[in-house]
Amino acid sequence: MKNCDCYIKKELLNKFEFQNYGHALEILSEAFSTEWGEIQNCLENLSISVEELIAAGGNETAIPKKFDDILYPLGWREIRITGDLLVKMYPRRANQRGRFSDEPFDEKTIKGYIDGHNIDFIKDKVAFDLEWNSKDQTFDRDLLAMRTYFDCGLIEVGIIVTRAKELNDVFKNLTDLNGKSLISKYGASTTWLGKLEYRLKSRRNGGCPILAIGIKKACIEGYGDDE
Repeated sequence: MKNCDCYIKKELLNKFEFQNYGHALEILSEAFSTEWGEIQNCLENLSISVEELIAAGGNETAIPKKFDDILYPLGWREIRITGDLLVKMYPRRANQRGRFSDEPFDEKTIKGYIDGHNIDFIKDKVAFDLEWNSKDQTFDRDLLAMRTYFDCGLIEVGIIVTRAKELNDVFKNLTDLNGKSLISKYGASTTWLGKLEYRLKSRRNGGCPILAIGIKKACIEGYGDDE
């Protein structure tokens, strides 16, 4: 990322990889400085132990809970939206091409037009999702949710935190309780930054600006760059 380090606490640059799409970082810094400050403080406090890596699996693990414990007391909330679409059809006025009646002649409601999209954390108009170790198709769901919230005017910017590629170096050197390498558990088809990056480059987020953040080795106790 170029020319954007000034928007990020310097303490975070060693611990996380940042990818900025649609000027998300500038929007966060200038329009939502309070929310961006809270996210940065949360990231700054992130520390993951080897024991947590070995035990982690599924969505309800110790790692997502670290974000819950910090963000929920600050007013961040998981939100789910549904919505119907009301379509009104207006007839053209007689002998007035391009002019239409003030009253519709028919209305149709499309039920479930927006169907149950949810995001892990929302505050003001900032959305935040964490994907630690799910199937990589989960990113499609997350990006669809964020672009839907954006299109509805509910958010202005989204943040997605996931694993950076370099964590594979950690996983290759660790085994689970059965003696199996963790790299088989945190595989290429799970949620990590590379699987999110190509989706963002193909604009699956629509018009919603997204800041993608990758958790690096320095967040793992005993695996910092100074090791």
